[in-house]
Amino acid sequence: MLLKGEQLAAHLERELRPLYVLYGDEPLLVLEAADAIRARARQQGYSEREVLTVLPQFDWGQLMAAGGNMSLFGDKKLIDLRIPTGKPGKDGSAALQQWCQNLSADNLLLITLPELDWREEKAVWFTALVNAGVALKLNAPPLAELPGWIAGRLRRQQQSADLESLKFIAERVEGNLLAAHQEIQKLALLYPAGQLSMAQVRDAVLNVARYDIEGLREALLAGDLGRLSRTLDGLMQEGEAPPLVLWAMSEEIRALTVIRAGQDAGRPVDQLLKDAKVWGPRAIAVKKSLQRLNTAALEAALQHAGRIDKLVKGIGQGNVWEEFLRLGLRLCRPAATRPA
Repeated sequence: MLLKGEQLAAHLERELRPLYVLYGDEPLLVLEAADAIRARARQQGYSEREVLTVLPQFDWGQLMAAGGNMSLFGDKKLIDLRIPTGKPGKDGSAALQQWCQNLSADNLLLITLPELDWREEKAVWFTALVNAGVALKLNAPPLAELPGWIAGRLRRQQQSADLESLKFIAERVEGNLLAAHQEIQKLALLYPAGQLSMAQVRDAVLNVARYDIEGLREALLAGDLGRLSRTLDGLMQEGEAPPLVLWAMSEEIRALTVIRAGQDAGRPVDQLLKDAKVWGPRAIAVKKSLQRLNTAALEAALQHAGRIDKLVKGIGQGNVWEEFLRLGLRLCRPAATRPA
C-alpha cells in the first residue's frame, strides 16, 4: 500500500502494520515519519529495537537472524533496516521477498531508503515490499506548494500567517526543509500563539535557501525569472563553478531545441519527450516551456550559451554571472518581450 506523508498520522491511529518502507529525497520528512512509526511501535509493545545498515559485504542472513531471535522476555521487536544506496543487490532482493512472505506480528520491519527512480520503484523486491506493507514516498514539496506546507507546520504550534508572509518564508528556505523546520520552530520561540505579522516574520527568518543546480533547471523550464535570479545569485555567493552552471543551462536548452525541432517536423510531443528520456513532472515543465519558446529563440539561446562558454574559458570580456542572468531572461520572458 502506498501512502502520502500527510496520511501517516491518521493511518497510525487506526493500525500498525508489520512492514513500513520510507524513501525519498527529503531527510527531514523521512526522519519524522520514522520517528512517528517507532513511537507508535513502542506504544504497541515493540520494546526491543535492532538497527541494521546495509553496507558493502552486508550479510543478509543478519536480517533473518534478527527476525528469528526472540527476546528472553517475549517482547516484540522493531528491526530498523537502512539501505543507504537504495540497492539491496541480488541477495538482498531475495531476502526481502522472503521476508514479505513470512510477516510476523512479533516483528516490525522499518526500511529506510534514499530517493528511488522509476526503474527501482518497479523492481521486484520493491514491489513485493509495497504489496506486503506500507510505503511512503517522502519528497520535498515544490516551491508552489511550500507556503501550504509551512502553514501546516505553523498550525501545529498554534500560529498562522498571511499568504504574503508564507511566500516570504518559502522563498528564503527554498529547497531546504530542515532550514524551514528550524525557522518555523524559531517563530514559536519568539512569538506567542496566534497570527504572525509580516514584520515579525521578516525579522525572524534568515535567508537560508539552498540554491542548487536542480533548482536552476526547474526555474529555467518554468520561466520563473525571479527564482532563477535568486538561484544564480545564491550559486555565485556559494562559489559554484561557472562551467557547471553553464552545463546545466545548456543541457536544458539543447533538449528543448531537439524536441522543438521534432514538433516543427510534425512529430507528437509525447513521443519526442519519451525519446529524450523526459518523464514525470519534468515532462510537464518542458511542455510549458515549449509553449513559450520557438525554434528561433532556442537557437539564439544556444548561440548565447556559446558566447558564455568563451567567457568561462577566458576568451573575450564580460561578467559570466551577468551573462547567465541575460540568458535566463531570454528564456523566461514571453516571445513578444524577449531580447534579440
